[in-house]
Amino acid sequence: MSGKIKIFADSTCDLPSSWIEEYDIGIVPLYVVFGEDSLRDGVDITPLELYAKVEETGSLPKTAAPSPSDFIAAFSPFIEQGDDILFLSLSSELSSTYQNAVIASEELPSGRVTVIDSRNLSCGIGLLVMKAVHAAKEGSTIPQIVDLVNSYTDQVECEFVIDTLDYLYKGGRCSGMQNVIGSLLKIRPVIKVVNGGMIPAYKVRGKKEKALEQMLSNALDRVQDMDNDLIVVVHTMAESEALMLKKALQEKTGARQVSISTAGCVISSHCGPHTVGLMYTKKPS
Repeated sequence: MSGKIKIFADSTCDLPSSWIEEYDIGIVPLYVVFGEDSLRDGVDITPLELYAKVEETGSLPKTAAPSPSDFIAAFSPFIEQGDDILFLSLSSELSSTYQNAVIASEELPSGRVTVIDSRNLSCGIGLLVMKAVHAAKEGSTIPQIVDLVNSYTDQVECEFVIDTLDYLYKGGRCSGMQNVIGSLLKIRPVIKVVNGGMIPAYKVRGKKEKALEQMLSNALDRVQDMDNDLIVVVHTMAESEALMLKKALQEKTGARQVSISTAGCVISSHCGPHTVGLMYTKKPS
């Protein structure tokens, strides 16, 4: 019986695969559904393949949470070898992933699975996962890790610059008229995670670079409040812009690490290609 803590997240945490391997993080994939085909995010389909399918079919996929049985199948081998599970989920405001993980935990041996609602998405979850991973490595107990993660949950800053309104339109998140007007005026919506949900924080008219500069400026205005451990820039097919943001953040913040990650299929299906996000945590108040 090894008796260690095994940290799990779902595929929307968008952590680099090298980190997942290095820190032995378990990943439970969400599903991307094209017609009759239900594909596991990051296992059966990649973002590039997703964009090709959207281009080919002209319609967006649906996304679906893992079922309770998916969680049971993922967690059981580790429980059987003596590990305790700590799972950080996509925000319960955005998906039934959290609820299904809780259902699974209640069907497994009592007290062996703890589920945390990240109240976030993408690398906003990933930041909390890394807090949990490092705390577990240093010998913290599950209750201590839960307290730590919960102290940071409301401190995660997560913004995305959306390059095109097409995916938001096709996904029913903006009207056809908004899509037409936005495209004509080159309006770049910036999406922010607030209280576990996605809201349009503001819009920037003009070139995408202007919106990226505004997002960067917003972060630098809060540099005194930043937790210095980690800042993550996440993107979908926008590597050069992500590198530009990384360089600026390295030069103008005291962060020990500024990393770039690529968004998975679930985030890509909602935000579309050439999206760029910036995520960090503030110091707990």
